[in-house]
Amino acid sequence: MNILSIGPAYPLRGGIADFNETLALSLQDQGHNVHLYSYYLQYPKLLFPGKTQFREGTKPPKLTINNTISSLNPISWYKTAKKIITEKPDFVIIHFWMPFFAPALGTIAKKIKQKNIPVILLCHNVVPHESSKFDFLLTKYITKHCSGFLTLAKSVLEDLKYFTPSQNKQFTPHPIYDIFGEKTSKSDARKILGIDLNKKYILFFGMVRKYKGLDLLLEAMAESNLKQIDVNLIVAGEFYDDPDTYLQLIKKYNLESRVIIHNKFINTDFVKYYFSAVDLVTQTYHTATQSGISQIAYSFDKPMLVTNVGGLSEIVPNEKVGYVVEKDPKQIANAIHDFYINNKEEFFTMNVSIEKKKFQWEAFIIKLLEVVRNTDKKQTL
Repeated sequence: MNILSIGPAYPLRGGIADFNETLALSLQDQGHNVHLYSYYLQYPKLLFPGKTQFREGTKPPKLTINNTISSLNPISWYKTAKKIITEKPDFVIIHFWMPFFAPALGTIAKKIKQKNIPVILLCHNVVPHESSKFDFLLTKYITKHCSGFLTLAKSVLEDLKYFTPSQNKQFTPHPIYDIFGEKTSKSDARKILGIDLNKKYILFFGMVRKYKGLDLLLEAMAESNLKQIDVNLIVAGEFYDDPDTYLQLIKKYNLESRVIIHNKFINTDFVKYYFSAVDLVTQTYHTATQSGISQIAYSFDKPMLVTNVGGLSEIVPNEKVGYVVEKDPKQIANAIHDFYINNKEEFFTMNVSIEKKKFQWEAFIIKLLEVVRNTDKKQTL
């Protein structure tokens, strides 16, 4: 099949770009022809809290990437839609995660769908973590121009009912990543990171924003049971919030000697060292739909601790591959304490290696093509 995918891709960085590129490569492995359409302007600088939107390194091999879209320039939307139509794709995938992109993506979707080309909205999220009524209107604009929907969390599938009456929607979990290389030994990874070879380390990975709950984890680190067994935390990711908020918590609880902060975007070729170096991966989110961090943890056979929000608990069976706890520092601390005191690492790691077989790209593509087959190609706007 001839498939086009619209979403972030090289040279843009981040989880959605990783997902978009990995899906394209997986489709190509199954014999499909895939072209990517991405942004030459994704976020204007005033709206982007990070240091840069771009990654280092060269373009991924085997991928055709057209950077034709500006989120702010309607002319680019119409030009992109026209170019896509001339390629006569069997269907188009649009990656959606933020209402800000709805005017651009919705307009492109409208033009494509008018030519009886199925448009599948791949929903990483539909309700923003910090949302407004205007966000809801923007999301409704794009959903009404799509032919089918695929979500990565059951909670997002449930949210879709507020935006579309379509019954052509499916949930399938986020597949695991294989783009970060092979895991290394814990000792080798710790040597590369320059950390102690014998201490207990847990990981908070990815960009730091308020909804991701680093504050909960720092408060958990201050609990006496974790102090007594000298649990240490590595925070690896760029701060999109004011770091002072978290630095003040570290100072308040005297955690300076037990918290390591690497305030930077972690390049693809270095991710494996962070996950290989630690004992447990933590996601103490206040709100969430799903998270690619869990799938990176699966790929490196790492036990996980997640809070019981959104779709996080859907892919982390409690007491099997890790812990599902409420958004409470004491519960978080007690779970981490149990992990170490009762030597759960080996048991959880074994189960992670089994559980991750459920999250393969082949299964994801089966669901995607099912949504495509259910599309009414004769429907126009």
